Amino acid sequence: MENVLRPVIIVGGSVVLTLLLGWAVDRLLRRADRRRPDTPLWELLRRGRVPFQVVLCAALLRGSYDRTGVADTYTAAIGRTLTLVLIAATAWLVVRIAAAIVESSYARYAGSHRDAARVRRVRTQVTLIQRVVTAVVAVVAAAAMLLTFPAFRAAGASLLASAGILGIVAGVAAQSTLGNLFAGLQIAFGDMVRIGDTVVVDGEWGKVEEITLTFLAVRTWDERRITMPVSYFTSKPFENWSQGGTQMTGTVFFHLDHSAPVLEMREKLHDILRECAAWDGRDWGLAVTDTTPSTLQVRALVTAKDADDVWTVRVTVREQLVRWLVEQHPYALPRINTGRAVLSLEKPEPLPEHVLGREGRAPRTGRG
Repeated sequence: MENVLRPVIIVGGSVVLTLLLGWAVDRLLRRADRRRPDTPLWELLRRGRVPFQVVLCAALLRGSYDRTGVADTYTAAIGRTLTLVLIAATAWLVVRIAAAIVESSYARYAGSHRDAARVRRVRTQVTLIQRVVTAVVAVVAAAAMLLTFPAFRAAGASLLASAGILGIVAGVAAQSTLGNLFAGLQIAFGDMVRIGDTVVVDGEWGKVEEITLTFLAVRTWDERRITMPVSYFTSKPFENWSQGGTQMTGTVFFHLDHSAPVLEMREKLHDILRECAAWDGRDWGLAVTDTTPSTLQVRALVTAKDADDVWTVRVTVREQLVRWLVEQHPYALPRINTGRAVLSLEKPEPLPEHVLGREGRAPRTGRG
């Protein structure tokens, strides 16, 4: 009877003590969160109550399992299992605590700074730091778990002796991975690209959605995701429309007839912009930028607070100006003039009557 009660009392007591301590710690964190609602740290630390309870229970059982009276044949296996659980739970708890501290620091920084570019930069750095910490903790925990096995401990000396050769082989084999890893750190602290930035890579326009230690994801305007190694942004040129501010200037080009009413177009452009909510009011303009034998190139210049709004302003201006020209000034649209070619300096032959029309002159052709 004693052989049955003793394990039940020890295991049950460890579980009950774990639940009580976990409840007490959670209660203290709730009270601290109510006292300091402006700091999300205490609420974030509550996410670690489960790994905390696992660590506490595994530690209590690890220290008292040899008093349960279990046969010696199972003692070593139980002790090793509890040790592995304790190491894994400790790593889990460390990751949760580090994530709570990092996220709390970022939340306080974002709440006290209104510079969106700086906030995105800190967010990128915080995300990568958190992932580096997670990777380091996972590697250390895995190494500690492997060292609990006698076979790995015995092989430790030979592994250290051959560490140089293994390091060279691993470096050559993982050259691309290591390059992306260092490129990710360079992006995080070099402020080259941040989460939320608007970029153009390989002719694709989109926003940076995620940055990890090895790859970067860009969400395009049509909801596609482009995933590329972070080393791309350290080895090739790319456009970052959010660097140095989000304000942008856009252009709209029109190819019109030489008789186009440029002055009236300029006034109509201003009327369109005043009714467009995406225009930020900084600047606008309309000018003739080029001429060809058959057309006039007119450029409309508009501004907006970011890339999304400048796109909206451009398409609005293009659509409404073209519609206005069609309705009010159709003669200003580009046309192709045709006529008989004069092959010599002699007086050209008169055109036939059906070409001249009733008024005795050649009619103008329609729009091309």
